[in-house]
Amino acid sequence: MSALSTEEQALVAAARGALAHAHAPYSRFAVGAALRLTDGKILTGSNFENASYGLSLCAETVAIASANAQGRLRDIAAIAVTGGPMDGGGDAVITPCGRCRQIIKEAQDMAGRPLAILCAAPSGDAVRRFDLDYLLPDAFGPANLGIGG
Repeated sequence: MSALSTEEQALVAAARGALAHAHAPYSRFAVGAALRLTDGKILTGSNFENASYGLSLCAETVAIASANAQGRLRDIAAIAVTGGPMDGGGDAVITPCGRCRQIIKEAQDMAGRPLAILCAAPSGDAVRRFDLDYLLPDAFGPANLGIGG
């Protein structure tokens, strides 16, 4: 993989910083996400678990919802995701879950451009760059409903 730009390094660092805010008392698996908006602003999110597992929120969804709440959904340019066991034992690169891939698809469609997706290990230099078509081939989106263009 090619070296990360300064902008990408800052985005990964913000995602790693968001790990500290994860509320994951059940899975003990913390996830942090960071979005870079078109103006360079970075928004973060961390996973927020609930005793009723289905009500839990993923870090990527929290960050994207934050952008939406600020009227900035169309301004998302890139996303970074990292996560691992809360005891610090993990060093693998994780990718967004299926639900989050679908949420990212919606954000990408709203933005009207491909979003860079950086998946990083919680520490060290391991980072992989993905595009959504690779992570979610033949995705269902607004166009399937006759919406958008």
